[in-house]
Amino acid sequence: MSNKIQVSFEFFPPANEKMTETLWRSIQRLEPLRPRFVSVTYGADGSTRDRTHQVVERIRAETTLRCAPHLTCVGARREEVLAVANTYWKNGIGDMVALRGDPPKGTKTYVPCEGGFDYASDLVKGLLEVGEFDISVAAYPEVHPEAASADADLENLKRKVDAGASRAITQFFFETEAYLRFRDRCHATGLEVPIVPGILPITNFHRLLKFAKDCGASIPARLHERFSGLDNDPETQRMIAASVAIEQVDELRRHGVDEFHFYTLNRAELTYAICHALGLRPIEQAKGILV
Repeated sequence: MSNKIQVSFEFFPPANEKMTETLWRSIQRLEPLRPRFVSVTYGADGSTRDRTHQVVERIRAETTLRCAPHLTCVGARREEVLAVANTYWKNGIGDMVALRGDPPKGTKTYVPCEGGFDYASDLVKGLLEVGEFDISVAAYPEVHPEAASADADLENLKRKVDAGASRAITQFFFETEAYLRFRDRCHATGLEVPIVPGILPITNFHRLLKFAKDCGASIPARLHERFSGLDNDPETQRMIAASVAIEQVDELRRHGVDEFHFYTLNRAELTYAICHALGLRPIEQAKGILV
């Protein structure tokens, strides 16, 4: 088991001034942990496009962090997507997260945009025509809810890797065995890229249930039991959430996992605590300023 831990953090573009302040406090708190990169999400229908770009540019200008913007296939023609990618490349951003994207709000079925990239594997190929991006793609230990089967889902991941993706980041999960079985299946299929587990600290259990329903992730009975009766007790919820996540990453470490991607929901507290438990410690300087 390697002693070297690598982490990455996901943020989403804020919708108002208060959320912007929360995001930047979180970025400043997590920056000294020296993540491999931080990613910034992109609205399902491109609705956050401008805000995503603003966050990416500010991270690039004001921090030491490597930023990996999300790009999706939804709601944009091929030339529009490549123009965005080209701007990023020219501005020195060499990391990207390539996703098919969710259907726009009000629709349940994904339909490729006319003149756009059909699927994430096509997007990966297109991005590599722009520059030598380091590209991350999505993986689903418990199977994408729209996939015909687990085998079909794995074949789709293989297409993305064959197209040039450097790593796969998983959807969040809480059953370690689901991740380990999936990792074994990936390796048995010949996929040699890192399969990085996506970790979601539980900031709100009821919101987690909605997330899980949307993406097909299972919530073990033990979590329902642990969070039962805590609806009006956010402080205890946070304590339980930290315990759950630390147990999860410790178990994954015992199985040789040394890289983690955290879905921060723009909050630093739980993610910072989990990283501390993993042995990560802050550097003393960030961009020449003592922190």
